[in-house]
Amino acid sequence: MPFRVDPYVAALLGTVLCATLWPVRGSSATVTGDVTDVAVGLVFFLYGTRLSTAEAVAGLRHWRLHLAIVASTFVLFPLAGVAARLLVPTVLDPHLYTGFLFLCLVPSTVQSSIAFTSIAGGNVSAAVCAGTYSSLLGMVATPALAALLLGGQAPFSPGRITGLCTQIVLPFLLGQFARGRIGAAVARHRRALGRVDRGAVLLVVYNAFSAGVVGGVWERVPVTRLLLLAVVEASLLAVALGATSVLARVLGFPREDRIAVVFAGSKKSLVNGVPMAAVLFGPGAGLAVVPLMMFHQMQLVVCSVIAGRWARTGARRPGRS
Repeated sequence: MPFRVDPYVAALLGTVLCATLWPVRGSSATVTGDVTDVAVGLVFFLYGTRLSTAEAVAGLRHWRLHLAIVASTFVLFPLAGVAARLLVPTVLDPHLYTGFLFLCLVPSTVQSSIAFTSIAGGNVSAAVCAGTYSSLLGMVATPALAALLLGGQAPFSPGRITGLCTQIVLPFLLGQFARGRIGAAVARHRRALGRVDRGAVLLVVYNAFSAGVVGGVWERVPVTRLLLLAVVEASLLAVALGATSVLARVLGFPREDRIAVVFAGSKKSLVNGVPMAAVLFGPGAGLAVVPLMMFHQMQLVVCSVIAGRWARTGARRPGRS
């Protein structure tokens, strides 16, 4: 399968280039920051209107499967991130390590997990529920783990707590309350509203990278460090894919469920993670989102290959394993 850059990743790279060439400064940066705060709140409001808590409760009958995915997302990944501290500073740049560890703390992605599970012939309903659980849990687990493991980089100061409540938790709860009234309309216009999500992420990235350029952050990170980061992230993805595959087999899951565990348990959400980084790191979010952006493209390429192979082997199977 030829290498293909995800269009959204291309848009992110273009945004980074724009922020590098034309960073916002002074009062313009203040205005952009305020608009970014509103955009982050809008993203989580829309999450609230989309996530069905009724479906999440109904999916609890597959609790072993979902527990395996949650364990990978919020236990295996964070442990791997902590272990990678041994690579600082010889392999991982200290500034990039903060972003790498944050990558390990964000929830699983929803859309691509569902898409790859469907292509591979897996349990799509399980992937949907897993994404819902991960997003819900991530609003609490990600900030809590960040405060615990990142120390002074993402402290639970009064300002951070206020930001989490006003930009993440409150908008999400309002979205849940509004779901009964506008949920159907949101579902009908899912594609258009998806552009709002992605546009908000681009705005966060532009604002964060602008602050990094103005503050001279990028002068401290050579290209060789980014290449080493890519190698470490490739190893992380390989460990996650292998561990989820082994765990699903040990637990005796059928083929369809194993596929869901592997895809939902090995991914990290760019759309969830970038807005969270903006709240947790503030002006320092530029470097914090670089590892997540790189991992996003990497997981799309690798998982598309795996999904294609699973689809071909599944088509040759006379029945379920």
